[in-house]
Amino acid sequence: MAGGKIRKASNPHFRGGIPFHKSKGQHILKNPLLIDSIIQKSGIKPTDVVLEIGPGIGNLTEKLLEVGKSVIAVELDPCMVLELQRRFQGTPSSARLQVIQGDVLKCDLPCFDICVANIPYQISSPLTFKLLAHRPLFRCAVIMFQREIAMRLVAQPGDNLYCRLSVNTQLLARVNHLLKVGKNNFRPPPKVDSSVIRIEPRKLLPSVNIKEWDGLVRICFNQKNKTLGSIFRQKTTLSILAKNHKTLQALQLSHEGLDDTEMAMCITALGDILGDLSMDSDEGKDEDMEIDEGDTKASDFKDRVLGVLKEGGFEEKRSSKLTQGDFMHLLSLFNKAGIHFS
Repeated sequence: MAGGKIRKASNPHFRGGIPFHKSKGQHILKNPLLIDSIIQKSGIKPTDVVLEIGPGIGNLTEKLLEVGKSVIAVELDPCMVLELQRRFQGTPSSARLQVIQGDVLKCDLPCFDICVANIPYQISSPLTFKLLAHRPLFRCAVIMFQREIAMRLVAQPGDNLYCRLSVNTQLLARVNHLLKVGKNNFRPPPKVDSSVIRIEPRKLLPSVNIKEWDGLVRICFNQKNKTLGSIFRQKTTLSILAKNHKTLQALQLSHEGLDDTEMAMCITALGDILGDLSMDSDEGKDEDMEIDEGDTKASDFKDRVLGVLKEGGFEEKRSSKLTQGDFMHLLSLFNKAGIHFS
């Protein structure tokens, strides 16, 4: 236009007039070799129904349609939905693509065999547990995570990043690191690198009450580098356990195993409770909450709690070093002594 300002022909945050919003976690994979590698490592079968979360403009979707039976793509942004539909309209694969516009954390997911996704990093934790709560179980999920979250997912006892996320996820699934992805493989590039993780739900879950399990793990990892003896001497911890004990005695509730529906609800709730699991605190604070000694024999109860730790040889151990089996054993000892975490 004469006399007007000249607009730049290209903008790295646009494709065909579609803006990418970093605030919405929209970082589009642009490296075709990386996309091919993700597809290859996913192990998709020709009979698989594939769930894709956050398909964006469809770069990964296109490859998924080439190898799977069909693709269910869940996308929040209506602009991206239109772009996706326009891209595949009139193509042979259009009949095998189902696009669901909505928030993946709020919508009911249909049955699928495998999930392959480059997700917005801010929903990493709740989405992980929503998927693990999905029934019927899927075969595996291959997901792009922010690298720090990914390394927490796969961390083992003794690793610096071993945390509540590691323990809870690995209780429910086998988790493996597949490949590291540099930030320059995206448009627009995020601030940090990423990693692709394979999550395979366990068909047989341990016989454990998920609410109890997370209650124990939450307390232990609030100060994961302190000894358990130190953690369970704190007034805050003792107060929580004493109140649980008093409530259970009053209601005479049993802590039996959950049925499938209750289990799924508890697993989903883990993501909401934990929020962004990437940021577990190593050092919590003792808020100096007093136990009501008029209702409970505080000293006797404290002795019972510490007696459990001594019996199992846990008093001088730290959460950062404990295995799944250790936590299972510790929880069973507490429950045997009438001490519960939910």
